[in-house]
Amino acid sequence: MEDTLSALRSLMSSHSPSLDALVVPSEDYHQSEYVSARDKRREFVSGFSGSAGLALITAKEALLWTDGRYFLQAEQQLSDQWKLMRIGEDPAVDVWMADNLPKDASIGVDPWCISVDTAQRWERAFAEKHQKLVQTTKNLVDEVWAKRPPEQINAVIVHPLEFAGRSVADKLQDLRKRLAQERARGIIFTALDEVAWLYNIRGSDVAYCPVVHAFAIVTTNSAFLYVNKEKVSVEVKTHLEENGIGIRDYTAVSSDAALLATDELDALSTAKGSLAAVTKEAEKTHNELNKGVNGEHLAEEHSNDFVWVDPGTCCYALYSKLNSQTVILQQSPLALAKALKNPVELDGLRKAHVRDGAAVVQYLVWLDKKMQEIYGASGYFLEGNSVKKEKGLESLKLTEVTASDKLEGFRASKEHFRGLSFPTISSVGSNAAIIHYSPQAETCAELDPDKIYLVDSGAQYLDGTTDITRTVHFGKPSAHEKACYTAVLKGHIALGNARFPNGTNGHALDILARVPLWKDGLDYRHGTGHGIGSYLNVHEGPHLISFRPQARNVPLQSSMTVTDEPGYYEDGNFGIRLENVLIVNEADTKFNFGDKGYLSFEHITWAPYQTKLIDLNLLMPDEISWLNAYHSKCRDILAPYLDVAENAWLQKATEPVAV
Repeated sequence: MEDTLSALRSLMSSHSPSLDALVVPSEDYHQSEYVSARDKRREFVSGFSGSAGLALITAKEALLWTDGRYFLQAEQQLSDQWKLMRIGEDPAVDVWMADNLPKDASIGVDPWCISVDTAQRWERAFAEKHQKLVQTTKNLVDEVWAKRPPEQINAVIVHPLEFAGRSVADKLQDLRKRLAQERARGIIFTALDEVAWLYNIRGSDVAYCPVVHAFAIVTTNSAFLYVNKEKVSVEVKTHLEENGIGIRDYTAVSSDAALLATDELDALSTAKGSLAAVTKEAEKTHNELNKGVNGEHLAEEHSNDFVWVDPGTCCYALYSKLNSQTVILQQSPLALAKALKNPVELDGLRKAHVRDGAAVVQYLVWLDKKMQEIYGASGYFLEGNSVKKEKGLESLKLTEVTASDKLEGFRASKEHFRGLSFPTISSVGSNAAIIHYSPQAETCAELDPDKIYLVDSGAQYLDGTTDITRTVHFGKPSAHEKACYTAVLKGHIALGNARFPNGTNGHALDILARVPLWKDGLDYRHGTGHGIGSYLNVHEGPHLISFRPQARNVPLQSSMTVTDEPGYYEDGNFGIRLENVLIVNEADTKFNFGDKGYLSFEHITWAPYQTKLIDLNLLMPDEISWLNAYHSKCRDILAPYLDVAENAWLQKATEPVAV
């Protein structure tokens, strides 16, 4: 680590101009949350492996910013050469740089790894002291990363219409209508899940995310995919060309963005197929929008002069190729379109979660048995002290990793399984207090019957993506652990049962999950809900449920998905989280104040809550009724996927409770 910092500082010094600081973001060229091994530059320089964070290196300091999910993990992973900066508690990175770097300082960053929004915000922060953001022509981390993993050539695959639910032609037609409405000649897509969704393709370029390293540009007359052509099979090539999509080299996106800025890009289009029909429809829509009240065409200033980019996902490098005077900086139209699931996607998500729930129950049955056999635990149902057994063979012991591997095995046996949707958070005792804990085989903990066990996991199926968290105890939980679990459960129930008017965003609902914790002076440092992709990213926007008022104020809408995952974490002791995936539906309310229309949630995750961890005296009658009804549905829905012994276990785990 010391050698890496020294080598980077040497490059900073010799750079023209000389750099007073170097920013190393977590993101790749597509502003992805999860990145491929060769794009984990921030992890390479800092040693911190969390999915969110930013490193800043100056001549004498090395600082890392991350959010509350990763405070404990960063404390453990950062060497004494690094200083942890806690987002929300310490000064933001742009404020720190403006206040602590010299006047006229040069701050270097790879413009491919930073969004337009971030770059412009920093430039505003630097203006007062005449500090400047310098776009490096090479990524300096790559220059010192001797053993940087090579690019993987992973095949692009077509995502069939039976799972996608909408054709590429339909999506392009809707998109071109939006371009016409915004007077845009074209739009650049950099977010990997948006490219995959628009063109009905998937891949495996990023672990746990079925996406392809690719860009897309769509104009009123043409469409392009920028990808390593070695990844494109004859089948995929045919699929793209039939939908009027030209295939270009991944690196050509930079020069093509410049051509788009001067309205010369369409000349490159050679794709055939349905392009003509789609273009004709787009031109018709465009002409209608360009007509005035008397049927006359609007003035020339209303022609398609603009290029649309999403400032939150488009990298600064591509933006710099455009004329800033003719750029529309607003959220991608695909962000919301992708979040509003079509009926086929919703049906697939429901089915995927049933199979996934069966896998989770099978895992809990297996784990319950093993904890009793190996560790003398009282088990999932009984509250007793474990009976210590003689240490047996090393191969018999259960660790956080061997247990999670077993869970993956149960999932792998299910129809349409394609892999996990994120690294399983299998965490026992104090490790469960690390919100995004990632166990490693060499260092992970052994399971302990006398400690809480939290498992947050999910899978990718062709018909949907899943994400579920359950917290269990195989021994005798303390009264405090029960009270904390119950408070989390109460918040989980309150949010899931919410009814709210159209136009309500997730920030307004977040408090529902926290109030039961707040009553005891407790809280948690993460958001409460995120969208879920349809065989895409496990974290999907543009909406979310969060305590941060500035966070993506996108109203929840019918047919969106969102998670419900409150928690509580005691550093050094335990962590608790409960998570289900919900679908937003129109609600059938007695009244309809303001003719707004009302919404409610539908649970599609199915796995029992451990009643042994619940202090029933803290639940209200309606909460007990909800719990019993949910457990009854679990039994009915999962029964066909379980054998006799597993069904008997589930029957016991979902027996009605009463005070």
